[in-house]
Amino acid sequence: MTSISAARIAQIEGRRDELQAAMARGDLPPEQFVKLSRDYAEIEPVAVAAAEVRRLRAELDVLNGMDEDPDPDIRAMAAEEAEAIKQRLPDAERHLAISLLPKDAADERSAILEIRAGTGGDEAALFAGDLFRMYQRYADARGWRVEMMSASAAEMGGFKEVVASVTGQGVFARLKFESGVHRVQRVPVTESGGRIHTSAATVAVLPEAEEVDVKIDDKDLRIDVYRSSGPGGQSVNTTDSAVRITHLPTGLVVIQQDEKSQHKNKAKAMKVLRARLYEQERERLASARAGARKSMVGSGDRSERIRTYNFPQGRVTDHRINLTLHRLPEILQGQMDELIGALISEDEASRLAALDDVAA
Repeated sequence: MTSISAARIAQIEGRRDELQAAMARGDLPPEQFVKLSRDYAEIEPVAVAAAEVRRLRAELDVLNGMDEDPDPDIRAMAAEEAEAIKQRLPDAERHLAISLLPKDAADERSAILEIRAGTGGDEAALFAGDLFRMYQRYADARGWRVEMMSASAAEMGGFKEVVASVTGQGVFARLKFESGVHRVQRVPVTESGGRIHTSAATVAVLPEAEEVDVKIDDKDLRIDVYRSSGPGGQSVNTTDSAVRITHLPTGLVVIQQDEKSQHKNKAKAMKVLRARLYEQERERLASARAGARKSMVGSGDRSERIRTYNFPQGRVTDHRINLTLHRLPEILQGQMDELIGALISEDEASRLAALDDVAA
């Protein structure tokens, strides 16, 4: 792992102190104080990690200098304490290195969650419903807010498609590795012979975009309005409130019909459209910057089979990091921190290794 120099550590702590002093001034305009506060909040945990590395290194230097002490008891004590610090220092240095990795600008954003039933018919739709409830429970546990934006319910239960907004701090950072094909292996309720069927659903997690992130010209949009339809095609209200927005340059189409108000449906459709356009641009930039080493978990390829939920064996396997957890019921109840934490750790390790490759 690339070692962080003493000069770099001093620079980090110095920057933190500069921001602290600047914020202490009483004549700052509100907008400048907000910017300084944001910068300070970003660097403070990095400075704490840097201070810990500096402290451990300094203690180790002192202890190493005691190996020539004439008192054998002091030499033995110093050697023992030095060994303990040598055990702790690599973890502290790794923590600092991770905190210095380039941040994904979208990590702190809320997200748009899209789940679509794939192969497997009714069973795939039921599984899409299971996944949606899993993410709902996970969001509830973290204090996030889930708002269903549109849903196409299946006759046997579950969803053909469901789109929701997940609002809260750090939503995208925790959910961004969920994009891809999720596969389920279980005996369907309708299966009389007890045979295990394999079905799939596709998950997409998009960072929410603001109007300043994506410039959309009115001339690039075709907006169609029509009456909302429910199961079987029957009209669910008597006004033309459903909205279909087509972004002509990209061909992206967003349909929103869950609200009775055409205005609300259009606002929700634009929110989804902005998120999809923002994600397209993020993917384009990521491809342009991609090096020879590709992150194991960060590709975001939605055609990739990323995870299998095996009911007979009670296990969940994430294929990207070869992780199997025999905790399927708990995970479906939203207890996903172990799984998501492992994906984040693997991504961090991959990016650290990429830095080492560059340094080498």
